[in-house]
Amino acid sequence: MQIVETVLGNSREESWRSRLAMAHIDWLHLDHWEAQKNRFRKRTEAGGEVAVSLDRGVHLQDGDVLAWDPERLSAIVARIELKDVMVIRIDPNQEQGTLVRTCIELGHAIGNQHWPAVVKDAQVFVPLVVDRQVMASVMKTHDFAGITYHFAPGSEVIPYLAPHEERRLFGSPDQPVHSHTHAHEHDHVHASAEVSGQS
Repeated sequence: MQIVETVLGNSREESWRSRLAMAHIDWLHLDHWEAQKNRFRKRTEAGGEVAVSLDRGVHLQDGDVLAWDPERLSAIVARIELKDVMVIRIDPNQEQGTLVRTCIELGHAIGNQHWPAVVKDAQVFVPLVVDRQVMASVMKTHDFAGITYHFAPGSEVIPYLAPHEERRLFGSPDQPVHSHTHAHEHDHVHASAEVSGQS
């Protein structure tokens, strides 16, 4: 078993990039929730067992080098896999009444689907918690005024997020996720509980 108590560096750093270019890399695949833990055990892609025990507050980043054997030219490197994200852009130049109505309707639709979301200025980030086609279908069904959307890799979105927002979008896979496969109306609005407006 390989015990990891410190991060040696990151594969994006020039000093490591050159070393790893000729090395055999054994990837330790993690989701974002696992990467937030200080202590855990997991098997690498090649089947080796790794026990991670980092100082409190230290979290793994994609590309972190966890072990290096200069004689064998081999390394264990963290590969953090983030979910894709639906990026919704709201046109802020709409007439005020239309803008308010659009925002309320969007919040209701997202809340009605029980999708976690983070609001940053005129953008709303929603992780792919269900099939991409289902999410696109919900957006098309509502046909919101002044809204465009696209899907982006989580790695492109995460630089814009604060740590608590990262956890909301890429958090524990054990959190319950519920989505309706068709759009329908409820008598009450769930959006206030589901949409985080912190920035």
